[in-house]
Amino acid sequence: MPSYVFFRGGFVVCTALLLGLVGFVVGTKPTQRASRLGLRGLQRRRALRESDGWRSLEPLVRWLGLRVSMFVDAKQRAALDRRLQLGGDWLGLTPDEYVALNVIGFFGGLFGGAVFGYVGGAGMSALLLLGPVGAIVPSLALQGAIDERMRQMNRGLPYAIDLLALAMSAGLDFPGALRQVVEKSSNPDDAVVQEFSRVQQGLQLGFTRKQALLELAERAPTEAVTEFVNALVLAEERGNPVGEVLLVQAGVSRMRRTVRAEESAAKAGVKMVGPLFLLFGCIMILVMAPMILKLMKAD
Repeated sequence: MPSYVFFRGGFVVCTALLLGLVGFVVGTKPTQRASRLGLRGLQRRRALRESDGWRSLEPLVRWLGLRVSMFVDAKQRAALDRRLQLGGDWLGLTPDEYVALNVIGFFGGLFGGAVFGYVGGAGMSALLLLGPVGAIVPSLALQGAIDERMRQMNRGLPYAIDLLALAMSAGLDFPGALRQVVEKSSNPDDAVVQEFSRVQQGLQLGFTRKQALLELAERAPTEAVTEFVNALVLAEERGNPVGEVLLVQAGVSRMRRTVRAEESAAKAGVKMVGPLFLLFGCIMILVMAPMILKLMKAD
């Protein structure tokens, strides 16, 4: 028993020393400075304005992001930057700050596991379980933002292409039609409006139409967007009327969205089999349980 207590105390002391050493190295080593410029900075300000919780957590994320930047290599930083870009510059985070948010989630999960284990009597199991869960929560939230953004692009693109074709048929050029779609939109936070606004800004900065459209396809790599961009680029290279190409693309996008909705409806019936089977089993238990109890009492 004394040897066990000695071993346990030594383990705690060594762990505390190791964490203190890591904290000292992380806190004193010079790191990169994070940029606050560009569209990602605008997303950061919008997120700070809309969420009180994020406004309270953001200074810690920013400070820790500068400290953990030494542990993120260039390849990992590029991959994380790509994911954040697909999520619409989620929360305006840089790759280093995203890693810091995962670290904060891990320690938050450990703290929650310790509290739950102490109050609920779960012991170390809650600590070991909730720590990794807290670490993956930011990744799940980012993936959800990416999926939602891609759904918005697929759902809203046909209407936007219709408006572009209508504006160009009224005599506007392509940048003017883009400006009309962006300015007349009722939801400036929609993914299609934001991406068209970026295309418009790229054209104003001197990018060619092909360059601006290819960047759109890179930021939103869905099948509908890729097909739309390829059609416009091909029409520009061949000299075809852009308005007619937009009308064709609007019809194709609507048809593709209808097919996708029909596929989702067909899959919904299959996915409902499992829940319906469980519901049927619960109903059978509720119906049969009183009869079984009465038979057992009669015996």
